[in-house]
Amino acid sequence: MIKQFDSRLTLEELPELMEQKRISTGMIPKVESCITAIEGSVGAVHIIDGRQPHSILLELFTNEGIGTMVVKE
Repeated sequence: MIKQFDSRLTLEELPELMEQKRISTGMIPKVESCITAIEGSVGAVHIIDGRQPHSILLELFTNEGIGTMVVKE
């Protein structure tokens, strides 16, 4: 579970959020995959709830999005 915070996070914020238990349970492997991807030169990753109808379209093509974008800096 990721508890409420900004819809954009940086790579360096993630370990602290996990330590504070704001990122926990099943979200930990997803966040670890995000870290691996960004450290491997991916520019940004998005964590979205795929159960929501049209979630990918909403994340990519709206200003608000519905997920969390993780970037290097």
